[in-house]
Amino acid sequence: MDSIAILDFGSQYAQLIARRVREMQVYCELYPWDAPQEIILAQKPKGFILSGGPSSVYAPGAPSIQKFILTSGLPILGICYGMQALTHALGGQVDPSTHREYGSAKIELLAPEKILSNLSRVWMSHGDRITRLPKDFIILARSANSPVAAMADLTRKYYAVQFHPEVQHTPGGGHVLGHFVTEICGAAPEWTPKSISETAISQIRNQVGGERILAAVSGGVDSTVAAALAYQAIGDRLAAVFVDTGLLRHGEALQVAQDFRSHIGIELVTVDAASKFLAGLQGVTDPETKRKIVGKLFIRVFESQADSLGKPRFLLQGTVYPDVIESSAADRSKAERIKSHHNVGGLPEDMSFELVEPLRYLFKDEVRLVGEHLGLPTEIVWRQPFPGPGLTVRCIGEVTQERLERLRAADDIYLDELSSAGHLGKDGQVAQAFAILLPVRSVGVMGDQRTYQEVIVLRAVTSEDFMTADWTHLPQELLARISSRIVNEVDGINRVVYDITSKPPATIEWE
Repeated sequence: MDSIAILDFGSQYAQLIARRVREMQVYCELYPWDAPQEIILAQKPKGFILSGGPSSVYAPGAPSIQKFILTSGLPILGICYGMQALTHALGGQVDPSTHREYGSAKIELLAPEKILSNLSRVWMSHGDRITRLPKDFIILARSANSPVAAMADLTRKYYAVQFHPEVQHTPGGGHVLGHFVTEICGAAPEWTPKSISETAISQIRNQVGGERILAAVSGGVDSTVAAALAYQAIGDRLAAVFVDTGLLRHGEALQVAQDFRSHIGIELVTVDAASKFLAGLQGVTDPETKRKIVGKLFIRVFESQADSLGKPRFLLQGTVYPDVIESSAADRSKAERIKSHHNVGGLPEDMSFELVEPLRYLFKDEVRLVGEHLGLPTEIVWRQPFPGPGLTVRCIGEVTQERLERLRAADDIYLDELSSAGHLGKDGQVAQAFAILLPVRSVGVMGDQRTYQEVIVLRAVTSEDFMTADWTHLPQELLARISSRIVNEVDGINRVVYDITSKPPATIEWE
């Protein structure tokens, strides 16, 4: 299968470049800029994309382009810092600009190259600029503050742009990436749900051989799709276990068991471990500590189940790409860790399982497309995302049975109203919605009585890939109805607020 190698020079948009290439149904891999040659070339890429980054090429220790990339004979597209690094490596000149350029900018096309067709407004984010072209390069476009907004060496198929074509703020930016990937590199659009499924099934068989797999099922789309792939790969050698941690949404344990029996054909072993998880979380308020406790207990429960299920050596998880990125897996990125996901950074080092993660480098919408290809029903594929650590990361502060019941009831009302109003599901505008319980009390009045109770936060976001997200502009009448129901029906809540923060700067979850 054709692929593109993306070199990450520290850009906040590096994963977005990968997302845009995947949208063209072309497989790509994202690597640190200094990853070993044998790893970068293992997929036999058809071309390279160099991401942006926060550095200046003339700064001591600045990231640089490895020599083998320039001698490979493959096409290169440099973006922002990637353009400057390419210029520097090929003998051009990069200098600080007297006028930095951030935000929307108008560019003037100077050469009729198809890669920039119909482009006029772009998104800039740089403080340096090209002051002397490398040998054999021509200027393709300029802006008021960038004499070289785009350039190319047509013979070697080297292209570079000072702006960011991967962001939505560059109208037509997708054409830049698409033209480079499919026309200049000649990569075929073979990354389809069918090919993803076939590759994942083959990889599972190759990794596991004739052994058994213990599947960690949470009820979310990720673990469900992973289990469906594994079942097609090895059949009855898959044992699916669902741990009721006591940290689940209203009615979730029963629903998950019914879904697996009815739609996947796998009998689910349900383990009631609620008391164990609540005991482990007693008195703990730090979110990272909570995640690690949940991760450790999760594995310990599965290890205890392994004895009665033939002691499988392999553990299947529904880890997806955003989990890996936010936990900053050392083999994929040098980004700062945002948080530990219980199924990535929160796993105990001494666990006895070897992990099987067929979705590890898929985005959420790719997982859903695979689920649809496998024939899973819409209500499973488009079920609201739910974090592995469960309500512990939505119950801010100490997790107690009383606070969990309070949060569960408010969350159930919220999702019920959103669903009735048509905002959830495949055709709804809301990608993810949930309630958060704060360890904050406020004064209220109910029936002429003073109250001093906790606060519920409502969160709803729109997103394609969950790498970025915007808060959903829900109708005020709907929010008012939800607030009224929660305050009147849930004991211990006298105030409801709505989160209007995007990702970034926030994350979707609060912890």
